[in-house]
Amino acid sequence: MESRVLLRATVAGLPQLRRPIGAINRQLSTASSLTAFAKPIGSVGEGGNLISGRQLRPILILDSSPEKREILKPVSAAAGDSAGETKDGFLGKYPWLVTGFFFFMWYFLNVIFNILNKKIYNYFPYPYFVSAVHLFVGVVYCLISWSVGLPKRAPIDSNLLKVLIPVAVCHAIGHITSNVSFAAVAVSFTHTIKALEPFFNASASQFLLGQSIPITLWLSLAPVVLGVAMASLTELSFNWLGFISAMISNISFTYRSIFSKKAMTDMDSTNVYAYISIIALIVCIPPAIIVEGPQLLKHGFSDAIAKVGMTKFISDLFWVGMFYHLYNQLATNTLERVAPLTHAVGNVLKRVFVIGFSIVIFGNKISTQTGIGTGIAIAGVALYSIIKAKIEEDKKKGKTA
Repeated sequence: MESRVLLRATVAGLPQLRRPIGAINRQLSTASSLTAFAKPIGSVGEGGNLISGRQLRPILILDSSPEKREILKPVSAAAGDSAGETKDGFLGKYPWLVTGFFFFMWYFLNVIFNILNKKIYNYFPYPYFVSAVHLFVGVVYCLISWSVGLPKRAPIDSNLLKVLIPVAVCHAIGHITSNVSFAAVAVSFTHTIKALEPFFNASASQFLLGQSIPITLWLSLAPVVLGVAMASLTELSFNWLGFISAMISNISFTYRSIFSKKAMTDMDSTNVYAYISIIALIVCIPPAIIVEGPQLLKHGFSDAIAKVGMTKFISDLFWVGMFYHLYNQLATNTLERVAPLTHAVGNVLKRVFVIGFSIVIFGNKISTQTGIGTGIAIAGVALYSIIKAKIEEDKKKGKTA
């Protein structure tokens, strides 16, 4: 009698199992057929039919008790979990070490890029061509990475291409104008002007997108504007080409941010940046040929080779392109690992590092007012970034609440 009750409970516990009722009753008519019926469940426990992770898994409704779920856990998945726990255990034990490495590489590559980039302009002042070289080296790097499957190339369709083109065009314009400014004035001064980028972002959000910007954010931008104005008035390397080019770069990157929000995609950031680099390269090539092509063919290349030699000239162009691509990729990877507030503060500190190292390496002389103005601008950017990051975090908490 007890066996019949147990048998009925067992059958009742599997109401949605996709098998004919008659077949189930025939299999459960004896104790041996009960054992045979339990065997497929055992195979599930061995990882035969239950597929975990991102893959689809068949509908198998079992008792919802934790004990049975633990028993029916696939052996292969359990082994994978234990291996994952070992790996995560190390990363979980030293998260600051891994994150610190990302920040260090981001800073290091950015500083090296800015220094090498300026050194190239000292003997080869052709920013349109050099901008194209930056992107060309990055595109070759992406194509090689795709060919070996690191990462695997994500497919792109016409719809995604349409939304990425505006982002890439703004990226190309901002990149070219940044390099025109780098070639025309001191690196430290260009980065001081580029500290105004948050002001342009806030203005575009308020007046173009119709988003309400809190008064605290506007107030935090006041020292940024004041600091840039102070630094510009007494900058020894000041010229209008460098100043206006840096301002156009700020505007271009602001529009890039606007179009990026409209181009949200499930594609990973590495593939997205690769496609943007390819499109931006196509955009950069025509201006380089039109603006600088005749001068390059006439005396640009020959003068550079005469000054530093063919080997150094080619190697400098290659490495500056690699550093440019890698530091941008590291910046994206770092953002994925840390909170927005941490990344915002890190981005401000990166600018401080670049300005400081450029002054030391190139021996740029700056006036007292320029130094004070730069410090005020950087402090304003830090304040703005912290306030904005906290606002974003509060919005996310409000949505999850």
